[in-house]
Amino acid sequence: MKKFFFSLDTVLSYKEQVLDGLKAEHARILMKVRECENVIERMEAEHRRCAIEFRDSKVKGMKISDIHTYEHYLEALGIKIRKKYEELEKLKVQEEAKRSEVVEAKKETSSIDKLKEKKFKEYEKEVQKEEEQFIEEFVTTKRAMARIVG
Repeated sequence: MKKFFFSLDTVLSYKEQVLDGLKAEHARILMKVRECENVIERMEAEHRRCAIEFRDSKVKGMKISDIHTYEHYLEALGIKIRKKYEELEKLKVQEEAKRSEVVEAKKETSSIDKLKEKKFKEYEKEVQKEEEQFIEEFVTTKRAMARIVG
């Protein structure tokens, strides 16, 4: 019997390559999301630290110029934090879109994979049927030869 051949093997291979590429892109975007979250966390920690330092310094007494410096720094840091949050939201939208692409590609790949499995099972049944037929013919031929010789 001829070897199993699946006509959509090249398509399946292509779809798997596309899926792998999409998974890699998704992983890169996820990494960017995590990095952005870490930057926000560090910036917020810096903002809290500086606000506490500013409050403590005000209690002890400080120059007006230092007060303005602290206020401007805290305001600028707050703006940077808001911009990072906006960047994070954009990255999350990209991540969600890429995840959807991965899911779709996975569906396509798995549907072709299931078809391949189905075709392989049909092939195995065909092979088994041919083997049974061969054995049956062999036994029939052997019995016929035994009667003739017998």
